[in-house]
Amino acid sequence: MFQDTEKLTLADIENLDFTTVIWVVAPLMFFFVLLEFLIGRKKYKNLYSGKDFLASTAIGIGNLILNGFMKIGVFMVFLFFFNLAPFKIPHTWWSYVLCLILLDFSRYWAHRFAHEQRFWWSTHVVHHSSEHYNLSTSFRLSWTQNLKIIFFLPVVLLGFHPLVFFIVHQLEVLYQFWIHTELIKKLPKPIEYIFTTPSHHRVHHSVNERYLDKNYGSTFIFWDRIFGTFQEEDEKPRYGITKPVNSYNPFFLVFHEWIEVGKDIWKAKSLKEAWLILFGSPVDKHKADMGITGKTETELSNLGKANEEFSPKVKKQINLIGRIPVDEKK
Repeated sequence: MFQDTEKLTLADIENLDFTTVIWVVAPLMFFFVLLEFLIGRKKYKNLYSGKDFLASTAIGIGNLILNGFMKIGVFMVFLFFFNLAPFKIPHTWWSYVLCLILLDFSRYWAHRFAHEQRFWWSTHVVHHSSEHYNLSTSFRLSWTQNLKIIFFLPVVLLGFHPLVFFIVHQLEVLYQFWIHTELIKKLPKPIEYIFTTPSHHRVHHSVNERYLDKNYGSTFIFWDRIFGTFQEEDEKPRYGITKPVNSYNPFFLVFHEWIEVGKDIWKAKSLKEAWLILFGSPVDKHKADMGITGKTETELSNLGKANEEFSPKVKKQINLIGRIPVDEKK
């Protein structure tokens, strides 16, 4: 059943270009983006924003280019740990199924840590920075996300052939595309119970108080049901992050949280404080920055409403949230 002698070299796997698959399906993705825009523009007047879409696209292209340059380095890391594996799982049909389940389990925890600790949040925040929720939002993948490779190394150490791992990983990434949409409502109950759906992921992207830090599942939602992080979509989501970025600059969108973390560490008075800054809750920090600690739902109710219709006066009031002291908000 298991092989214990197989060793691979870089030459054996360097042609497994995980960026190629994305480039191949990219035209199809843009086709569905256009289709979503045309179908949804009547019902959702602000489903898309031109600047927001361009920012998402620029971030996505930047991520692909960066991954192309980093391909050999990533391969070498995976190859090193694959060759350390005490046994090798044969390259068969069931190895893909097993790898999918185990990798999805790893992605659940990687995703969860990325929301619960500021260091990992810095590798992920760009994906949540848009206040619009559409298929192009899936393009917002951080240029520093490869740091999360450490969460996937245990799966590699189990001895899955690199081809199996990279194919399954690409399927997991591609799966994320279709769940970023307002147009698909709830699906039949068996699907909603097992798989991550647009409904589940809308909850995950929202800043509604009861939706924060919920539904981390990548392909399967049952991990959230098991570990107590599941939340049904039962109220209209408002999208974005608890501390709005108010920028369309792709470089700022990718690195703004790293900059904030760096500033806070620079001001830290001890190693313990620096540690708490790195691995403390980003939500708690942002609420404190916004002056809304203790007034969560009242203040958060005005965040993430870019996809709704507002008068210029109301939009201006929303943009001012967090920029004046709490005692002046009357």
